[in-house]
Amino acid sequence: MEPVKTYNTAVEATIEVIGGKWKPVILFVLTFGKKRNGELMKLLPAAVTQKVLTQQLKELERDGVIRRISHPTVPPRVEYELTDYGQSLKEILHAMCRWGELHVERAYGDRAAIVSPGSLLADNAADVISE
Repeated sequence: MEPVKTYNTAVEATIEVIGGKWKPVILFVLTFGKKRNGELMKLLPAAVTQKVLTQQLKELERDGVIRRISHPTVPPRVEYELTDYGQSLKEILHAMCRWGELHVERAYGDRAAIVSPGSLLADNAADVISE
């Protein structure tokens, strides 16, 4: 029996879940803990619209890497967090961050900067990323 789906490499399977312009950034932000929709919007680049964020969050939830937590309050309060399965991406996401820092330094030197949301995410963000 032939497999239902065939990948040339397992990287394709990873990209299928975390690929896209904003999913890795959303997931990276969530490695620092639960975030509400408004918090995510503030921590993501201005180019991310509410519509795009909502779509990406739904896809990530469908794939089982994030959990949507709805609190029965007025007004309704919704938070997003990584599932245990999503936590397994933490090392990959933080490695991508470290590689990106090296790339920016190599490619642009002093002519570019990374506006790191680390201080907005966690007190020990720099320590967590360097692990």
